[in-house]
Amino acid sequence: MSPQKKKPGGHLNMAELLAARLATQEDQIQALTREIANLRDVLSKGSCANSIDTASPALETLRTENEKLKYRLVHLRRGLQADQQQQQQGGRKQTAKCDTARRRPVTQTSYTDQPIKRWKTTLILWQDSLYLYEELKRESDALLAMKAAESTPITVELPDGRKVTGKAWVTTPYQLAAEISQGLADNAVISRVNGELWDLDRPLEKDCSLEILRFDNDDAQAVYWHSSAHILGEAMENFYGGCLCYGPPIENGFYYDMGVSSSEFGDLEILCKAVIKEKQPFERLEVSKETLLKMFKYNKFKCRILNEKVTTPTTTVYRCGPLIDLCRGPHVRHTGKIKAMKIYKNSSTYWEGRADMETLQRIYGISFPDSKMLKEWERFQEEAKNRDHRKIGKDQELFFFHDLSPGSCFFMPRGAYIYNTLMDFIRGEYWQRGFQEVASPNIYNSKLWETSGHWQHYNENMFSFPVEEEVFALKPMNCPGHCLMFSHRPRSWRELPLRLADFGVLHRNELSGALTGLTRVRRFQQDDAHIFCTMEQIEKEMKECLDFLRCVYDVFGFSFQLDLSTRPENYLGDISVWNQAEKQLENSLNEFGEPWKLNPGDGAFYGPKIDIKIKDAIGRYHQCATIQLDFQLPIRFNLTFVGKDGDDKTRPVIIHRAILGSVERMIAILTENYAGKWPLWLSPRQVMLVPVNPSLEDYAKMVCKKFTEAGFNADADLDSSCLLNKKIRNAQLAQYNFILVVGEKEKMTNSVNVRTRDNKVHGEMSVEEVLGRLTSLKQSRCRNAEEDF
Repeated sequence: MSPQKKKPGGHLNMAELLAARLATQEDQIQALTREIANLRDVLSKGSCANSIDTASPALETLRTENEKLKYRLVHLRRGLQADQQQQQQGGRKQTAKCDTARRRPVTQTSYTDQPIKRWKTTLILWQDSLYLYEELKRESDALLAMKAAESTPITVELPDGRKVTGKAWVTTPYQLAAEISQGLADNAVISRVNGELWDLDRPLEKDCSLEILRFDNDDAQAVYWHSSAHILGEAMENFYGGCLCYGPPIENGFYYDMGVSSSEFGDLEILCKAVIKEKQPFERLEVSKETLLKMFKYNKFKCRILNEKVTTPTTTVYRCGPLIDLCRGPHVRHTGKIKAMKIYKNSSTYWEGRADMETLQRIYGISFPDSKMLKEWERFQEEAKNRDHRKIGKDQELFFFHDLSPGSCFFMPRGAYIYNTLMDFIRGEYWQRGFQEVASPNIYNSKLWETSGHWQHYNENMFSFPVEEEVFALKPMNCPGHCLMFSHRPRSWRELPLRLADFGVLHRNELSGALTGLTRVRRFQQDDAHIFCTMEQIEKEMKECLDFLRCVYDVFGFSFQLDLSTRPENYLGDISVWNQAEKQLENSLNEFGEPWKLNPGDGAFYGPKIDIKIKDAIGRYHQCATIQLDFQLPIRFNLTFVGKDGDDKTRPVIIHRAILGSVERMIAILTENYAGKWPLWLSPRQVMLVPVNPSLEDYAKMVCKKFTEAGFNADADLDSSCLLNKKIRNAQLAQYNFILVVGEKEKMTNSVNVRTRDNKVHGEMSVEEVLGRLTSLKQSRCRNAEEDF
């Protein structure tokens, strides 16, 4: 049967469906063309400039829509051509199946009428949403005009302490920035008003403080990328015709999810550039939840967000061009502020990461206010790709993952060496710093997690199962178990601070779509510790924790950032206790001597914390360490000790503390930081013995055994098919720190000829001298043993 003919019962194939969609699109373009011609006739007949100005925006809107429809036609025609080719190939191979299909009765509307009707209905609903938005915007503008007419003077305080005047509901941050400097206004991304991010063109409402933020500010970057996500969303909506879902900024760039199955995004950048060129203004509008449900009735995902996430009577939408999006904002002034933009990746995902929900297409992008910054980012990405821990882990045979245990890493012998060496490093520090290592169970009754509060807020992320009519779960953290250890007998003030450390195996039921190499896993271990102390001991313990992390990070060569996160709005407990604890944390940071920043209101509800981010070799930041105060767990577990005054109801404070954090994640960070060139003390390949010829293999094996017995990862290359230079090169590529070449002369003098993986030749030395030097470098955890040898 020819692919172009109808099947019995009026059943059209996919090619005909696409052709029908194309015809409908062509009809719409012709309708637009007629409307444009009518507008031109009106404009040509009227000589009044006012009428021309009134008609111009409508004409430009139609022209814009026409261009976007052309892009969609290109996409649909490609789909039609590919579908026809596929069906022609498939028709030759599956004649028998087609014969069987001919005999099946098929209803006439099952495959053709319904999709086309749904598509046409969606277009109508989009237009209805635009009309509704424009009506609401006119009402909002009228209300703003009324407030502006009754405007009163306001005072605006700038970051340098200067004060300028403005008018309530009239003066905007952009206007004030322009008065200070046009350069400042041109480079501004967003403003901060009374600590709240604020659109540059949104009028100020009362006396306030004002800060103008450029792209080098973290908050401004997030806004910039959020606005870029809206540009991408507009392009996706016009290109695919599907329903947009979430489009947030992320740590480096942004993404947008859409309920479509297509993974083609090559032409999206062209559409994005067109949107940027139009300099579409971002308009903010506050709308009732009820009205928004009408506005987004064509998009089940937005309606779901409104019903499940929005708890206030009103919320905001933002518009740029034809795109209206449910969004808190704020945004840049207009799309033209995005100067350089790249769409670089796509992937499949699930709605809110849940495998039982709809499959979505996620498209990632990045943008900058300068094309040079984009080129630098591309160079950085190439470097990061070369350092990817998943690639290096495979090449160096360190670890792998398997579908039969997703999110749980298999560490090979050389990877396990790194894992154990890191834990031994921390264990050695524990002995010197007064920590006591404990071992706690992996499985607990759910009653424990109900007491700690995790069951109520975290049970979906736990692996739970029934045991003898009770529910048990694998532990996702150690703190509740350590609380049981503290409370199993009466405690005295003389025992405090009590520092309990635990390398216990933890499990967290991460969504399969979120699993990413070693950085996001389901099974892991932490250098986890909990310090039980008095309020008066907090400052001293914090100083020692900070000294601990500096000691460890210096060994790795990491610099780090410190943030003090203080009481949030939803805090629990006595405010005086919070104030006292925050003061002690501030004192400990000041005495520590490293720069730190205040992060007000970002503490956990149960206590303030110090956030630590380490910086790797290519400038990326990672959060591994944590130092967190907890006032609530001692209350939930009714933890007490006998104080100096004899009061046996005195509450301890818990300090949650980790330096490496997840050992798995730290290995990923170290792998990429060193690019696989491990320092000697941590290296899974430390020494390679290379005999000059087969007659020296026994001597090479003897020397290799000496190094192995001394605790080194030593190997001998006994492959007689390789020449000497090839063996040395292989060892260097495998990242052996030291290559020891042995010939007749070295055998006679019980020596070796030393060179490094970077081809630095240290020359001939006795075996005992080399062994002594390498042992000293390894024990000192020297970062550059090859240079310091």
